[in-house]
Parts: sequence; structure tokens; C-alpha cells
Amino acid sequence: MTERTVVPPNPVALKLGYAGLFPFILGAALAWLVREDAHVYTLMGLTNYATVVVAFLGAIHWGLGFRQTIPSPGPFVWGVVPMAVAWVGSMMPPNAGLVVHGVMLIICYVVDRRIYPALGASAWLTLRFRLSAVAALCCFLAAQAT
Repeated sequence: MTERTVVPPNPVALKLGYAGLFPFILGAALAWLVREDAHVYTLMGLTNYATVVVAFLGAIHWGLGFRQTIPSPGPFVWGVVPMAVAWVGSMMPPNAGLVVHGVMLIICYVVDRRIYPALGASAWLTLRFRLSAVAALCCFLAAQAT
């Protein structure tokens, strides 16, 4: 594939991306602060949010795949992997599922780092790194609180 025209991230997307960290940060903090009877709800809320975010990261590849001038199955095949792993993580006990989600956030970033430049999305990598690092850390911290 050839390098596509790089378009800088939309300022609205940047703000919404950072705002999307709020549930991760709040969930990780509450995992350590709430009473025992509310603990399960905090962890399930964070687990469910992480599931949606990881699935979304896979869906991005479908969108990028639709833009290809020369069709390739790669983005579509990879796009279902995060969703499937996130689904498995959502059914696990939170201490294990949150670790699965945190690891998957890192794996998605590593894959995106390799694939985004060829799909014209390299300008998003700085934001992706920041969001993935904070989100994964929050998942790991909340898992430790169980």
C-alpha cells in the first residue's frame, strides 16, 4: 500500500478522545474508594466501558478498510479480533477481564502503529498512544483493586 495523504486530527475528535478517558479514570479511582457493596458495580461499569472501547478500536479498521483503493482483507480480519477478545474479557471476573482489556488496548496500539501509516491515519498515533496508555493503566489499576 502507498502512503495516503495525512490529515491532522480533528480538534473535536481530540477533545472527545480525551473526554473518553473520564470513565476509565473514574472507574479506576472508584475501584479503590467505594464500599464493598458497591465495588462490583464499579468494576462492571469499567469492564463494560472497556469492552466497548476495545471493540471500537477494531471497528476503526473496518472504516479504514472501506477507504482502500486496492481491496485487502487485512483491516477487516483484524477489525474483528479486538471485538472478540473484548467480548471474552467482558464475561470474565473483573480482576481478569480488566487485565485482558488493558492488554488488548496495548496490542491494538501496537497494531495501529504498524498499520495506520499505510492507511493514511498516522497523524492519529500520538493521540492513540496517550489514550491507550491511560486507559490500559486504569484497567490494570482497577484489576489490582479487586
